[in-house]
Amino acid sequence: MNSKVITISSILLLTLVGFPNLVKSADEEPADNSFDFFSLGSEYWNRMRMGLAFDVYDDAAFVAETVKKEENPDVKLNVTELIKKYGFPVETHTVYTDDNYVLTLHRIPFGRKHHPSHADSLSNNDNNVTSSGTQEAGEKKPIALLHHGLCSSSVDWIMNTADKALPYMLADAGYDVWMANARGNRYSKRNIAMTPKKSAFWDFSWHEIGKYDIPASIDYILATTGLKELNYVGHSMGTTAFFVAMSLRPEYNAKVRKMIALAPAVHLEGMKSPLRYMARFGVIEKFIYDLLGNGEILPDYVLKYMHQFAPSACTESDTFTTEICDNIMYAIGGYNPGQMNETQMPVILAHAPSTCSTKSAIHFLQSVHSGKFRQYDYGMIGNIQKYGQMNPPIYKLSKVTAPVSIFWSENDVLCDPKGVKRLKNELPNCETSIKINDTQFTHIDYLYAKDADKLVYKKVMDLLEQQGTESKEIKKIDQKD
Repeated sequence: MNSKVITISSILLLTLVGFPNLVKSADEEPADNSFDFFSLGSEYWNRMRMGLAFDVYDDAAFVAETVKKEENPDVKLNVTELIKKYGFPVETHTVYTDDNYVLTLHRIPFGRKHHPSHADSLSNNDNNVTSSGTQEAGEKKPIALLHHGLCSSSVDWIMNTADKALPYMLADAGYDVWMANARGNRYSKRNIAMTPKKSAFWDFSWHEIGKYDIPASIDYILATTGLKELNYVGHSMGTTAFFVAMSLRPEYNAKVRKMIALAPAVHLEGMKSPLRYMARFGVIEKFIYDLLGNGEILPDYVLKYMHQFAPSACTESDTFTTEICDNIMYAIGGYNPGQMNETQMPVILAHAPSTCSTKSAIHFLQSVHSGKFRQYDYGMIGNIQKYGQMNPPIYKLSKVTAPVSIFWSENDVLCDPKGVKRLKNELPNCETSIKINDTQFTHIDYLYAKDADKLVYKKVMDLLEQQGTESKEIKKIDQKD
């Protein structure tokens, strides 16, 4: 891999993630008369907010102007528009949590060969659904709730083609598919009592997502459909939050028929990603907040330009810029060029990443540093005030009694095999642990890989269709620890 490209990729990644939050606000007066290194940066980001960033950096304007390629129309569509475009019905539902966050659920109630009684959903707009949606007597359509990872959203599940994306495959197979959006992402950026401009809005990690978001979503879905249980499929943080939910509120285990954990992010001390180097700062909260911002990672004004510029730059016809884009993704999720879908790259980068809280990222870094799956670490004094003890409480995985099936890969630089095996041994009802049959399969391949349908999704669907302990009889070749 070209070392110059890797260097440029690293600089771009650090600039996009950290630099916007390191600079001081233009409204702040300097504490003294010393030179402020970030004054020029502050001017740049303020001009970006006003849509004038390319006036500051003429080279960026030149690239944007000269790298004109045929644009995939999907880059301009949101999640509901994408779902409709590919022939599926879609509904948008609103969920309220006990701590006043307002979440969005996206629902694909049936597949392309839809039931006549649901025909009206095909023309459903993006407004909230007010009808009950209760399934007809005798229909018993199984439910699949999909939950995304960190800095992601429901749209990440449909970044593959219609015949390869898991929600579409499940809907065509007869499932009632629901896709969650965790608090703080682009589709769930609301709270009854405060706006995202308040730092208090972002005072949450995946602990709160597990404690509040997942139970509220499960209750809403079951009340809407009239069923008593659902299937849950989580990727990365979507698994983390699930295990938090089931350990803190064990009564919800009875509402989960099966749980599929794709790249479970629980025991992270063996992380191989370059992000691990930040783990040593995970307990130095002020440093992390100064770097990433006391609130959201990748604010809207940054994502706006990322999502506008990246699709044009990251196309197959421009080798240099495409290699930069690929290396940014490799730096985060791992290296697997055989599964990198260059054709879909502009669409992926037009929608991902999404906003998320700095505290969620710090909580993961704390897990890497401590080697423990436990609640947020506020420091000794803060922990005593919060928990009444010096160290954060450990999440009790022994309370996660819902049937769990794990999917993992050797080349996952975020969730290494040893951590996955440790999780498997701690869960009281882990039905199976399946190794992906691709030695180069990475953390982000679960969503974007060209062969994700063959390597992962078809096996997921096989597990969901099996009853009780039958899932334990999956072929031995896949059960390698």
